[in-house]
Amino acid sequence: MISDKKHIQQLAALLLKKGITDIVISPGSRNAPMINTFSGIPEFNCRNIVDERSAAYFALGLSLARQNPVALVCTSGTAALNYTPAVAEAFYQNIPLIVITADRPDYWIDQAESQCIRQENIYQNFTKKGVSLPLGESEKELWFAARQINECLNLAVSGTQAPVHINIPLEEPLHQLVEVQLPKVKEIEQIETQFGLAENELVQMLETIRQSKKILILAGQLNPNPGLENALTELVSKTGAVVLHEHLSNLSDPEFCGSIDMLMAAIQDENPEDFQPDLLITFGGQFVSKSLKQFLRKNKPLQHWHLSLGGEHFDTYQSLTKVVKTDAADFFGALSAQTQLTDKTWLQQWKSSEGKVNQLRDEFIENIEFCDLKAFDLIGQKIPENTVIHLGNSSPVRYALIHQRVENAMYFSNRGTAGIDGCLSTAGGFASDSDKLNTIILGDLSFFYDSNALWNKYIGANLRIIVIHNGGGNIFSMIKGPSDSPAFEEHFFTGNTHKAEVLAKAFGLDYFKAENEAELTQALDEFYSPEQQQAALLEVFTDAEVNTRVFRELFSLVKLK
Repeated sequence: MISDKKHIQQLAALLLKKGITDIVISPGSRNAPMINTFSGIPEFNCRNIVDERSAAYFALGLSLARQNPVALVCTSGTAALNYTPAVAEAFYQNIPLIVITADRPDYWIDQAESQCIRQENIYQNFTKKGVSLPLGESEKELWFAARQINECLNLAVSGTQAPVHINIPLEEPLHQLVEVQLPKVKEIEQIETQFGLAENELVQMLETIRQSKKILILAGQLNPNPGLENALTELVSKTGAVVLHEHLSNLSDPEFCGSIDMLMAAIQDENPEDFQPDLLITFGGQFVSKSLKQFLRKNKPLQHWHLSLGGEHFDTYQSLTKVVKTDAADFFGALSAQTQLTDKTWLQQWKSSEGKVNQLRDEFIENIEFCDLKAFDLIGQKIPENTVIHLGNSSPVRYALIHQRVENAMYFSNRGTAGIDGCLSTAGGFASDSDKLNTIILGDLSFFYDSNALWNKYIGANLRIIVIHNGGGNIFSMIKGPSDSPAFEEHFFTGNTHKAEVLAKAFGLDYFKAENEAELTQALDEFYSPEQQQAALLEVFTDAEVNTRVFRELFSLVKLK
């Protein structure tokens, strides 16, 4: 049994044609035709999550795990607005969410009708396209709607992927069901064409490569891509180019440099011109490191090429000279195939500096008191290899990037917008479709902010949640500015004394806690034991003042050396 609404029947048929079968639904009345139709068709895998904000982040994580679009369905009114943070995150991470919102007929807009707001184009800044389907069901209106739906679904996955929005005004009655097959629909296919670099352009770029003694390649946030890593490795072996990356780039070749913030601290006050590139090549998403951005804005390269299938003009370092609309793996493969062996002096200079700062880091952490920095070191040693690690925003992602990456682990984080509001929900969505152990490390404020992430039935035994409870927003004592403000304690740090234990138990999670190094070591052994057969939460208590002091001492030490 499905809804008698023909637009909904047609939408369902087109979703199936496009292979989009994962639907995350939040309950409501106006979206009843969608709920009845999607749940009434066995090919759809429907999940129900009450909190729309959490539901949207869950869908984002699920889409990341499946590497396929996921549809969201909600009722009208503020339910649709609650999707906005996750839609923005998906937009800046290039994740193809299909956002489907139910709406009142347009003649009720601004007429004091219940649960009725201006929904057309509400996500216009964060979607590739938004459409409102016709209210009527004439042959022409159904044809028009089918064309709009086809276009939206095609755009979501073409070129640079992104969310799309389909708004559907619906008349009452909303719960009329019929026993019918889905209608036959015309699928409009979109054929992707891949053009390589023109021969003359490739020749010019190869000449620039040959003339550049200092080539710096920045790999931003990426999904794991072995082909890309192999192409980069070959290029580095021939050219001596330096590849800088963070854990979120999911690259691991030992010839690449990953200790970015400490490298920047070590080089920017001592002969920074020695590390100034001739040629900068960038690709992927954002970097966490602010010091990297500051260094390159001050020490600009002669040329900056940005690689992007969508042709985005990302001029993060204020030096952009060329946008290359190409796949990064294809680009580096083409370059390395025609590049001869050159001097690797510059690469050795970077690797030597990285080796020194890593040694200083390890010696420093070995001897410090218990704090966030020490806790992340212990956690990194205990997280099993070949797992998935999700990093919460603010201080957790920064602490994690100071330490060595876990071997063969995949790293993810909501760095598109860098908000704390949906980190746990995203991890939960990813873990729900993953056969690996998934660990999310986040701060106490992030955890409480997004605790509704646990309010669903899709939390699997493979999820491990580590809450770094430092009593508030410790990030604001680490960065310059807020810590010197008279409003720091009340309005920046925002002290938190609530503990996660009761919430963990309320949602059926096993609970562990640690307040010192010995307790954390023991708790981690149990937390990651094969005998731990259900989802668990580990709360690690640290002192904010100690955290700030030790963090600053580490970077002061690196600068002095």
